[in-house]
Amino acid sequence: MSQEIERKFLTKGDFREGVTRSLHIMQGYLCSDPKRTVRVRVMDDKGFLTVKGSPDIQADGSGIGKYEWETEISVTDAIELMGLCEAGIIDKIRYIVPYKGHIFEVDEFHGENEGLILAEIELQDENEQFEKPEWLADEVTYEPRYYNSCLRKHPYNSWRESIFQNRLNK
Repeated sequence: MSQEIERKFLTKGDFREGVTRSLHIMQGYLCSDPKRTVRVRVMDDKGFLTVKGSPDIQADGSGIGKYEWETEISVTDAIELMGLCEAGIIDKIRYIVPYKGHIFEVDEFHGENEGLILAEIELQDENEQFEKPEWLADEVTYEPRYYNSCLRKHPYNSWRESIFQNRLNK
């Protein structure tokens, strides 16, 4: 089983000039336990079943490295499995943005998460250095509320106003 090491960031400004391709993604969760998630995804014309987790991650599911197992399934099966998923389907466009030897995946969310744009970078190890493009903002790797499995339960539009209020009050 491979290990996924990724970091997540909010964005600022425009990342679009570096985009090389985009994909429409719909995903649901058969299990969204923070220590182990089972995800069903339709990505353009392909279906996937993914299991993520680790006995070593924190109880809230946060952490930079997680085990990941993924297999391609038919789109028909993926759509049928979506019907068994927990409430709250994630709908987003993923933009692929190469930058100085790394690939950033920038997700622009729709539906109840409209307005949220997150950038992820996968790394070879937790200490790998990379140059940050000017459109990267605050890191949110360790903030579970930005995980897709949490966003489906607690959508961005249900808590985004509190973030803006906190910034104004500082």
